[in-house]
Amino acid sequence: MIFQQLINGLMLGATYSLVAIGYTLIFGVLGLLHFAHGEVLMAGAFMGLFIITWSNLPLYVTLPLAMVATGLLGIIIDLLAIRPLKKDFHLAPLLATIGVTIILQNLAVKLFGGYGTRFPDAIEVVHYKIGSIMISSINILILGISLFLMLVLYFFIKRTKTGKAMRAVSESHLTAGLLGVNVEWVVLLTFGVASALAGAAGVMIGLAFHAITPFIGLTFALKGLVVMLLGGLGNVAGAMIGGLILGLAEVLAIVIFPTEINVQDIFSFGIMIIILIFRPTGLFGTRVTQG
Repeated sequence: MIFQQLINGLMLGATYSLVAIGYTLIFGVLGLLHFAHGEVLMAGAFMGLFIITWSNLPLYVTLPLAMVATGLLGIIIDLLAIRPLKKDFHLAPLLATIGVTIILQNLAVKLFGGYGTRFPDAIEVVHYKIGSIMISSINILILGISLFLMLVLYFFIKRTKTGKAMRAVSESHLTAGLLGVNVEWVVLLTFGVASALAGAAGVMIGLAFHAITPFIGLTFALKGLVVMLLGGLGNVAGAMIGGLILGLAEVLAIVIFPTEINVQDIFSFGIMIIILIFRPTGLFGTRVTQG
């Protein structure tokens, strides 16, 4: 039983990591908590639903298309809701992302209704039994895709010229600009990459839970924030590891404290409060962008 839950926890934690990485990238580059990030995830889930339902394309085509669509959505949010605002008013971009959250959520309710929508089976579900452990092909696929995307992003940031430019901007916009980095382009790219990862997480959440609603963004956005605090603000590697830790902690909480109460959320936000009290920089430290 415990090993079965550990597998489920890794799958859940991997999706948390993808959401938290998006938060972390944007916070690292802009110092901004992007509250609309959860709604971008929701948009990715419905985009995946739309592509599979109306075009019947396979998952290996649907997932990249949903990532491209949400990446473009993130770029549009930056261009229309964040970049035009005066940087002297620090709360303005934050309030703008809250406004985008409300707009996207209400638009989804208008288009798809306020109730759950069944997510189609994009792949044939096969169950593999290893001793007493039952592992489904969905769990393997979600965990594999999530880890692959995290590794690609990690090497992109560490090894490529563009990734080094993103790291430079996260340290200081002014210094990066003096060194010849196009800061505005890097910020735009960061929004695109972060939103694409959120879109991928949205599709995989649909696959895992077989249903999506216009309100799933809020739940996973809050979990992403917890993971970002756990790993350290602006720390990409910390977000990767923190998501897996939170996923495992949540399923273990269910095993240890079986109850009808939603102990997962209690455990998650309990962890957040403890971190804020005893280690506000997170387990792996904090990196804050400077002007």
